Amino acid sequence: MTATSNYALRLQKSLLDEVRRIAAEEGTTINQFINVAVAEKTAALRTEAYFRTRAQRADLAEFDRILAKAGSEEPRPGDELPADPPGR
Repeated sequence: MTATSNYALRLQKSLLDEVRRIAAEEGTTINQFINVAVAEKTAALRTEAYFRTRAQRADLAEFDRILAKAGSEEPRPGDELPADPPGR
């Protein structure tokens, strides 16, 4: 079994009310909901740090060299870029 510890958590009443509502909708406990939420946030922060570290190791000159080797074959049907990409 995983070791656990206690931590007194103070939440704003409105936030606690929302957590209660969501936990009930999900059929879980407030404790489990908070554990999952903290785990998700922790994973997101660690993932961001991982990619930031990886980006710092990037060799852009090598990247450009690899791209320069790309062929000139036309895109296969269905792989074409849209004429006007979204967001531009």
